[in-house]
Amino acid sequence: MKNPFTLVFRREKPLLSVIIPALLAVSVLSLLFGVGLGPVRVPAGTVAKIMLTYIPGLDGIIPHTWPQLEDNIVRGLRLPRVLLGLIVGASLAVTGVTMQCLVRNQLADPFILGVSSGAAATATLGMLFGAFSFLGRYALSISAFIGSAFSIVFVYAISRIRGRINITQLLLSGVALSMIMDGVTRVITLSAPNALGLHSAAFWMAGSLAGAKWAYLTLPLAALVICVAFLLLNYRTLNLLMLGDESAGTLGVDVKRMQKILVLVASLMAGVTIAVSGTIGFVGLMVPHFTRLLVGADHRKVLPIAALLGGILVVWVDVAARMLIAPEELPVGILTAIIGGPIFIILLKQRGRQNG
Repeated sequence: MKNPFTLVFRREKPLLSVIIPALLAVSVLSLLFGVGLGPVRVPAGTVAKIMLTYIPGLDGIIPHTWPQLEDNIVRGLRLPRVLLGLIVGASLAVTGVTMQCLVRNQLADPFILGVSSGAAATATLGMLFGAFSFLGRYALSISAFIGSAFSIVFVYAISRIRGRINITQLLLSGVALSMIMDGVTRVITLSAPNALGLHSAAFWMAGSLAGAKWAYLTLPLAALVICVAFLLLNYRTLNLLMLGDESAGTLGVDVKRMQKILVLVASLMAGVTIAVSGTIGFVGLMVPHFTRLLVGADHRKVLPIAALLGGILVVWVDVAARMLIAPEELPVGILTAIIGGPIFIILLKQRGRQNG
């Protein structure tokens, strides 16, 4: 008797009609239980009732039988936090898919190639010294975007030799730039004008969803929807790019133009995501790789499934972060690093055996 899991997750022909609804259901359950879990627990049924009151016409129908404390916890603290976790996880996963397509290497992600470090450096400069305050309410997002765009363009330019990307040089230059940007960030934080700002910046750099607000959801969600829609419309081009620049060009792809667009897409998603969550590493590495193991390399399948898996992963890592040492909480970035580090080493070993 065949395993039902293998019948659904077939790399050659996965059943998307089953996989995507199942992952959407898991996302909804993660939302319900993720909001309810914490130092003060709220029953999933209560969470569902409070969430239903957001639907026009139902607010007056559903009786308010829950305490005001639970209402405040769900509406003001946890619901925006879990929704932000879904958006951040999906954005990081899609950013990882985009960068891996750009450089044709499954070991690429915003953390390894220095994009996260670049965004953190410029964002910290704006947080502590107000360097981008003239940009208004989106100063943090735009400053993070500037840093991520600079990093990805710099690494991409250095890694191209005679018009082609040298993978070894790409990874080494990414690591080097990441170290440089981390050094710049430390100089900025050591020069912080006040201790409160330094503490806030340090906690933000470790990656956290603790400061989530409803206002934080709009820009990352808009960037995610626009970028994913564009990538899905061009999934055939992404598939061709994975064959190599020459093969893609022969098949009619404007390689240089598409690569520039992918740089912009990856920078935009990384920048606005890091601005609201700090540097949460390894999600962009683990989720795309795991997705391809399940459903193959076709980007029409990889993009939506990676987005759903990334959101689910970050939500549950965030739940663990706020429960492990409750009532205190750990930064999400620390837990993803602890989980992602060993997985990255395993991936390196696997590629070493394949190349050997």
